[in-house]
Amino acid sequence: MKIGFALPVSGSWATPENIRHCAARAEALGYHELWTFQRLLSAVDDSWGEVYRSVVDPLVTLGYVAALTRRIRLGAAVVNMPFVTPVLLAKQAATVDVLSNGRLDLGVGLGWSDEEYTASGASKKNQGRRAEEFIAALRTLWTKENVEHSGEFYRIPPSKAAPKPVQSGGPPILLGGTAPSALARAGRIADGWISSSRADLSHIGDSIRIVEDAAAAAGRDPEVLRFICRGVVKVRPTGERAPLMGTLAEIRSDFDALAEQGVTELFVDLNFDPTIGSPDADPIACMARADEAMTALAP
Repeated sequence: MKIGFALPVSGSWATPENIRHCAARAEALGYHELWTFQRLLSAVDDSWGEVYRSVVDPLVTLGYVAALTRRIRLGAAVVNMPFVTPVLLAKQAATVDVLSNGRLDLGVGLGWSDEEYTASGASKKNQGRRAEEFIAALRTLWTKENVEHSGEFYRIPPSKAAPKPVQSGGPPILLGGTAPSALARAGRIADGWISSSRADLSHIGDSIRIVEDAAAAAGRDPEVLRFICRGVVKVRPTGERAPLMGTLAEIRSDFDALAEQGVTELFVDLNFDPTIGSPDADPIACMARADEAMTALAP
């Protein structure tokens, strides 16, 4: 199981200096990937939680980090497709792939916030069909010299789209989602699946089996798919225990159980710890705790 690390993108610790420090440190320690996530808005009453109050853009951040790193892969987990067009996301992703010399992994999802849907002029109708056509349009834009797409929801007139991504076929597309239909979609058309921040890690293997079964039913090889766990890590004193919550030694001991369930990649994400990913947290203290965790949980 490969181990990644989530960049500081939420709250007070999401500063250029901390992003730069974490990127360099993670690469030096041998982490496989650096990850970001997307949030456009937050609730007026802060009911969505501390982690969503202030979040920097995922792809802009990865473009910045591309210039600071050389080996480590760069992942977005996830960009919500309804809030952008295929043409825009294809251009942004291709640009990050070029700037990173072919190191981008693009996670995409459908989002859940009604406020973000309204603000983006998006619709929740026919979400599944829209997602499948969106992904088909992305791949057309990345691979065809002369681009043309005319579908149920999106139309691209005859044109050219350049530059193309460095990676042949474009960046790997990884789907988020928790509903059985979303999991099956990942198995049918994506390069892998990314779990959510609220996933029950004791039973993540159940979701992985749905993805694998859908892939096999579609005539695909489940063995080539990637299963990526957002590891919501919360370092706590002895006694406060849950999967990936507890002492650093206890958290490290959870890794094998996730691998046994079929997880192929796990990334340590401290942003979802409200004592770190909050705009009210002390950024210096957050970075000190992150450094300790990054060292203890390194591959």
